[in-house]
Amino acid sequence: MQEFKRTKTKKTTYSRKLVTKPFFKAFKQNLRVKTFVGTTENALYIQIWTALIGILLIKFMRFKAASAWSLSNLVAFLRWNLFTYRNLWDWLDRPDDTPPLEPPPSQQPLPFRGLGQQGLPKMATSP
Repeated sequence: MQEFKRTKTKKTTYSRKLVTKPFFKAFKQNLRVKTFVGTTENALYIQIWTALIGILLIKFMRFKAASAWSLSNLVAFLRWNLFTYRNLWDWLDRPDDTPPLEPPPSQQPLPFRGLGQQGLPKMATSP
């Protein structure tokens, strides 16, 4: 009976390992998590849940894209294009044909004439 329990425990442990190993492989490869920032249980939970949500969003984008993306290529290209202003879904479908959009100006003009840098006198430069 003891041998049966031990064998069953080994099988259960091995099957759990088969399920969790691909997750942690994708977790470490694609999200580049080398160490955890916090040491408390809550901090670890937050970091793992954030990584799970990130992987879920990336896999959803990969699923919806018309182009065949590998997971590692999609993560790399998302990092490179993180701060460019473009339509994400168009870019996922046609990454080569989607140029960055021109963002709208974020600085509003001053309502008073003569104020601002254009109203300053030019400084003399020394030779």
